[in-house]
Amino acid sequence: MSDRFRLTLAQLNPTVGDLHGNAAKARDAWEQGKAAGADMVALPEMFITGYNAQDLVMKPAFHAEAIQVVEQLAIDCADGPTLAIGGPWVEGTELYNAYHICTGGKIVRTVLKHHLPNETVFDEKRIFDSGPLSGPYSVGDVRIGSPICEDAWHSDVAETLEETGAEFLLVPNGSPYYRNKFETRLNHMVARVVETELPLVYLNMTGGQDDQVFDGGTFVLNPGGKIVLQLPVFDEVIAQVDFERGSDGWRALDGPFTKHPDAWEQDYRVMVESLRDYLYKTGFKKVLLGLSGGIDSAIVATIAVDALGAENVRCVMLPSEYTSSDSLDDAKALAENLGCRYDFVPIAEGRAAITNTLAPLFEGTEADLTEENIQSRLRGLLLMALSNKFGEMLLTTGNKSEVAVGYATIYGDMAGGYNPIKDMYKTRVFDQCRWRNENHRDWMKGPSGAVIPDRIITKPPSAELRDDQKDSDSLPDYPVLDAILEILVDKEGSIADCVAAGFDRADAKKVEHLLYISEYKRFQSAPGPRLTPRAFWLDRRYPIVNRWRDNS
Repeated sequence: MSDRFRLTLAQLNPTVGDLHGNAAKARDAWEQGKAAGADMVALPEMFITGYNAQDLVMKPAFHAEAIQVVEQLAIDCADGPTLAIGGPWVEGTELYNAYHICTGGKIVRTVLKHHLPNETVFDEKRIFDSGPLSGPYSVGDVRIGSPICEDAWHSDVAETLEETGAEFLLVPNGSPYYRNKFETRLNHMVARVVETELPLVYLNMTGGQDDQVFDGGTFVLNPGGKIVLQLPVFDEVIAQVDFERGSDGWRALDGPFTKHPDAWEQDYRVMVESLRDYLYKTGFKKVLLGLSGGIDSAIVATIAVDALGAENVRCVMLPSEYTSSDSLDDAKALAENLGCRYDFVPIAEGRAAITNTLAPLFEGTEADLTEENIQSRLRGLLLMALSNKFGEMLLTTGNKSEVAVGYATIYGDMAGGYNPIKDMYKTRVFDQCRWRNENHRDWMKGPSGAVIPDRIITKPPSAELRDDQKDSDSLPDYPVLDAILEILVDKEGSIADCVAAGFDRADAKKVEHLLYISEYKRFQSAPGPRLTPRAFWLDRRYPIVNRWRDNS
C-alpha cells in the first residue's frame, strides 16, 4: 500500500454558464497537478457550471451540456491523476448537485449532495433533489469521503463516511463571503474532524458572481483540529497538499500558510473583486459615475480605480446652484488624486428647460421634493447618456443606510448597473475611507496614500438639492439610524428591541416606516456585493406591498 498521497487543490474562479471556459481552467489545473506528481486534482463545488447558477442549472439543455462537458473532461484527463470536479447530475427525472470523480477517461463515481441549503442566498431545495447518504470512493488504495459544502455543516454525512471506511475528507465548496465567515466555517470543520478523527480538506472557490463573492481561504485540518495548510483569501491558487500514512492513519503534512487580513481589508477587497469580476464577466471594460464631492461617490470612485485602473474610470461632476464650492473642490481633488478622467457638466441649462416645460402643469403649486428629484433624475439621464454613448457601465453610489430607508431618487441617483457599497452602512463608509487612505495592497490598481481628501470624510453629509440641506434634516443622525437598522434588518428585531437598546421609539417607528415603504425602490435597484448575512436582495425578501407595522 502507498504511504504517500499528493492532492492538488485548485482554488479557482469559474464563470457561471461558461462551461467550456471552466473546463479549460480545470484541465489546466489537472495538467499542473500531473506535472507535480499528484494522485488527485480537486476543484470546488459546481465548478463546471459556475456557482451560484440559480435556476439556470434547472434548464435541461444547460445541465445536459454541462454533464457532457464533464464527460469530455474525463476523457481529456485520462492519462494522469484522478480529477474531482463539481457539476450537475441527472438520474431519471431528478437533478442533483454532484461531485464527479474521473479516472481513466470515465466518471467512475458521482457523489450526490444530501443536505440542500435553503436560506440566505441559497434555494437549493427548489433546484436540486437530495441525494442519499453514501460511502467513500477510492483513488488508488485510498478511500476518500466528500461531503459537498452544506453536507459538512451537519454531522451525519461525515460520520457515515467515517463509519464506511473513509480515510480523509475532501469537502468541495461554493461558499460566498460575509464578514467573519471564515471563523464559522472553521468551527464547523473542526467539529467534523473531532467527530470522525479524520483529516479534512476544505476547498473553496474564488471570484464574484452578481452579489456574491467567493473568498477562497482553502484550508486543511489534521485530527485534533490543527490547521496545516491555509491558502490566501480571494486569490486564485493551485497548491499541493501531501498526506502520509502512519500507524494511526493518514495525516496531512505542513503546507503553505497565508495569514488572512482583517475584516476591513476583506470587505474592501470584496467590493473591488466584485466590481472587477462583474465587469469582466458581463463584458464591460470601463465605468463612470457621478462624483458629487460627497463620501459615497468618493469611495465608489476609489473602489473603481482600484478594481479597473484609473484609465478605465470616468468621474462626472454635475453641479447645480446648490452645489457648494467645497464639493466642487473636493470632487476635483479626488479625481486628480486617483488619476482618472474628470468631466464637468453643469445641469442648470437642462434643469431650466425641464422647469419651463412643466411650468403650465405645476402652476399654482409650491416647490417641494418634486423639484429636488428633478435635479437627481436629470443627472441620471445625463450619466446614462454618457454610458450609452461610450459603452461605460454607470455605477450607483447609495450606501446601505440610504438603500434601507429610500434616501435616494429612483431613476435618478439610483440609476446604474452596479453598486459597490450597497451592503455597507454609512457609518462604516466613513471608517472604510479612512482605512483606504492608510492602506495600500498590491491587488489595488489605484495609487497609494490619502487619495480621499480629508474634508470629504469630515464634512456633514448632504444631498445638496436645496440651500443648506443636510441628511440629518430628514433622517436620524447616521450613528442612530445605522444602529436602529442593524436591529430591524440585520437582527430582524422589533421596535421594542430598539427601545430596549436605548433608542427613541419615534425614531425607531420612523425608520421602520421608511424601511417598508422603500421596498419597491430596492426591488428595482442595482445589484451590489454582499458583505453581511442580511444584504438586500436574496438574503432579505420582503413583499413590496405590506401594511403590517410593529406596534410593540
